[in-house]
Amino acid sequence: MRALLSVASRQGIGPFARDLLALGVEVYATDGTRDALASEGIEVRPVADLTGTEPLVGGQVKTLHPAIYAGILARRDRPEQLAELEAQKIGLIDIVAVNVSQFAPQVGERLVPIDEALEMIDIGGAALLAAAARNFAGVAAVANPARYLQVIAEIRQLGTVSVELRQRLAAEAYGIVAAYHAEIAAYLSNIAGDMFPTRLAMVLEKVDDLRYGENPNQHAAFYRETTHRAGTLADARLVQGARPTFNDLHDLDAAYAIAMDFTAPTVTIVKHTDPVGIASADELVEACRRALETDSVSCFGGIVGVNRELDGATAREIAGNSFEAVIAPAFSRSAIGILAQKPQIALLEVPPDPTEGPRDYGIANLDFKRIAGGLLVETKDELGLDKTQLQVVTKRRPTLEELTDLLFAWRSVRHVRSNSIVLARGAATVGIGAAQASRQMAVEIALRRAGDRAKLAVMASDAYFPFPDGIQLAAQSGVTAIIQPGGSIRDEMAIEVADRHHLAMVFTGRRHFRH
Repeated sequence: MRALLSVASRQGIGPFARDLLALGVEVYATDGTRDALASEGIEVRPVADLTGTEPLVGGQVKTLHPAIYAGILARRDRPEQLAELEAQKIGLIDIVAVNVSQFAPQVGERLVPIDEALEMIDIGGAALLAAAARNFAGVAAVANPARYLQVIAEIRQLGTVSVELRQRLAAEAYGIVAAYHAEIAAYLSNIAGDMFPTRLAMVLEKVDDLRYGENPNQHAAFYRETTHRAGTLADARLVQGARPTFNDLHDLDAAYAIAMDFTAPTVTIVKHTDPVGIASADELVEACRRALETDSVSCFGGIVGVNRELDGATAREIAGNSFEAVIAPAFSRSAIGILAQKPQIALLEVPPDPTEGPRDYGIANLDFKRIAGGLLVETKDELGLDKTQLQVVTKRRPTLEELTDLLFAWRSVRHVRSNSIVLARGAATVGIGAAQASRQMAVEIALRRAGDRAKLAVMASDAYFPFPDGIQLAAQSGVTAIIQPGGSIRDEMAIEVADRHHLAMVFTGRRHFRH
């Protein structure tokens, strides 16, 4: 039995090579791998003993040789192929242990010039894996160091690697090669400015199996992108509590995205991906109290997202309520100590982006919605608005205080499922109407949740009002200013109602549907 080793990751390669030699396997390795093994006192033969040639083109051509590929690809059940190898004095290769040099993490660490990025692409390793996987009937393609012990165990027990394991290894190898090439395709498409290429390459690696999906009868797993991304939930560290469920992860992602969309200390509480409270304040603990006040009943069992290190005062506020989880960029020691008394609350810490400058590429800049037979793909919905772009359409202009609250409400409403309405005052939501088929119903729900707090509040709508009845209801409840995209054929009626009630209303010219 003969093995070829060529690994970018040295994880476990020493014990693997030592075990192979002990089992009587003839082991060859490329120069880098051979040097790493020699440093551990393990001597294996060079690939040049198979090819009869030294590495060429700056070391890029080491294994791309007929003596290697014929030894891998020859079918063991075809005598004519075996006779051909014997005539050429080429031996069979039964185990190919290769892991390719990482690409996506390298080009994500810094702004890599394209010429340098191309030099990072591993040709030989990917080709070896693909060849070995293709002939899994006779060859074990070992692409994952975690498989080394399993391979050794089977050789020790059976004298060979079983066909069942070879098939699983082949599937894994092809997946790795496909993912590797997809990462390169995504990078090159990004460099070329092609956001929607003819074939969209997506690479995801499994983080964990989940207990179940949205419902207990559904199976589920959690995958993360391999292309570079800023700090995200996919990279979060579980500080305390049980591993999040499918639904928890969905809500945690929404909570963190909402909180991080604000620059001032902000707290949001989320249920079923919709915020039930958002507030910003000079101190995080005050933001937490005001977010809770939006709808203290609906907050029960919610997910908390914050955009600052969670401090002790805010942790005490959280501990006094019933929440499922908290997600934050960091937790102070005092916060961890306080929340340790509530072990049922999961704490997730999202690491900062360790790189400089925007280098997200591939699917990191895209959003997806699954439909039968395919995906709908779009760019992310960015806010894209500041106060200079607002169009005042009513006789009365908003006051500075109203304008500040309008911008807060507008930033908040884009995180609420459509049709959505947000009432806000003092940089805090006081009423939210989410996911209604009728915009008027969304207004009614938001007003009902706000109660007396609707007086002197402002209102944001994620899309235009098809009829002015929602504006009429808001005015009667004491709302003083409205922000909406505009664009309805009945805009003039809406403006007339707003003027009649001495409301200030501004158009953004931009909607924020979230289905």
